[in-house]
Amino acid sequence: MVGIEHTVVDTDRGKVRGIAEGEAVSFRGIPYAASPVGELRFAPPRPHPGWTNVRDAAQSGPSVPQAASRLEKVQGQRVPDWREDGSLTVNVFAPRRALEDGMARPVLVWWHGGGFTSGSGGWDWYDGGRLAALGDIVVVTANYRVGPLGYLYLPAIGAANLGPQDQAAVLRWVQGNIASFGGDPHTVTVGGQSAGAYSALSLALDPATNGTITRVLLQSGPFGLHPQDPHQAAENADAYLRLLGIANGTDTAKALRALPAEHLLDAYGRLSGRLAAPGNAVPPMYPVLGAPGMPRTRQQALRDGALEGKPLLIGTTRDEATAFFAFDPRIQNLTADAALEVLTVQVGRQSALDVYRQHAARLAQATPGQVFTSVQTDALFRTGSLEIADHHAAGGNTTYVYQFDYAPAEDPYALGATHCAELPFLFNTFDAYPGSPVLAGDAEAQRALGLEFAASVAEFVSTGTTREWLPYAPATAARIRHFG
Repeated sequence: MVGIEHTVVDTDRGKVRGIAEGEAVSFRGIPYAASPVGELRFAPPRPHPGWTNVRDAAQSGPSVPQAASRLEKVQGQRVPDWREDGSLTVNVFAPRRALEDGMARPVLVWWHGGGFTSGSGGWDWYDGGRLAALGDIVVVTANYRVGPLGYLYLPAIGAANLGPQDQAAVLRWVQGNIASFGGDPHTVTVGGQSAGAYSALSLALDPATNGTITRVLLQSGPFGLHPQDPHQAAENADAYLRLLGIANGTDTAKALRALPAEHLLDAYGRLSGRLAAPGNAVPPMYPVLGAPGMPRTRQQALRDGALEGKPLLIGTTRDEATAFFAFDPRIQNLTADAALEVLTVQVGRQSALDVYRQHAARLAQATPGQVFTSVQTDALFRTGSLEIADHHAAGGNTTYVYQFDYAPAEDPYALGATHCAELPFLFNTFDAYPGSPVLAGDAEAQRALGLEFAASVAEFVSTGTTREWLPYAPATAARIRHFG
């Protein structure tokens, strides 16, 4: 590695030593909360006890416990790297200049996706060093608990939206520490992709965290997903306990904390299988309405003005849902009648007929499976994103909308511009996706598009505007910026 240098900065729990890489300095694997083990498993995040010596921050911490991603065929496989102990960490990427000239830079706190079930802010997919250097901003990524450890709903033992509570703890850490890394705690964009976008919006709308957030970046948020109803979440929790063999009347917290994490993940996988239905990408556990971090619906919070005054950048890829269904023979082999049956379960017969016919007319050469997939792209991602943009822009708030259209030159699975396609372009981490079908094509053209996309995002983080991009006006498709 060229130009390796070490930089030591103070945090509220001890000193950390980062490493200079190119034009950025990276600080990885910094604990923002105590390890969620023992009595702290299934408990809200607690302060880390701190350390005495300078802590090396050259390597990311472990991922939180999780199974493999459902999207490995799109993004590529990862070697499991999870460990419960020491998993609640942040990674900070700062331009070299930010640690030299004393000027505070705008901050982007960015959340990874993974369907509330997988992912890690420490993975090389989301290395923020190049984005930080390009935009002269400070980039923060972080882990938060996912799957049953983050979203099991058992409020009686303190388990309720623990993933969102971890995210709120990260924002508190940023407020107290980011100035040491050259960041401005008063200019914080909260952003993310997929489940991370859903999380970012929730943080921006929650009165407990709203005041720490200046701007909002939402990439491919599944805003067609309503927060989980507490009664349904409780039913799923009961089914989960039965799969674990934890009987009624036992000390549930003690029993859950005594089990190996592998057992918890295995039971979650079996629960997912039992609840799975063709065409349904919803996990069995995700943010619960009324629990910490989700006090009200998105619609109510927007009506109450929770996002007023905060510039918004929001967008989707063109073909989001292909990532979930292109490799699923149950969907690819659908007949038109079977596709209508699945849609009828989701939205009712007349709505299913209307929406299927609308998409079929637009996609004249598409198979029924492809038409169904297009319907799901709108239902889960695009329609909700545009509703948010329309509401925000109608209120006179600065709003930018994009659509990422880049598709691989060689596309045997007809993925198109699929879910997660823009991630290597944003972070300039193309080399971290070996074998991904999303990147089959001209590497030089991809990097040029990545520079264009990342520069626009970084400018928004820095200023709340983009000079080359007209603000969005409600229901004005011509104001949507297309990349690719």
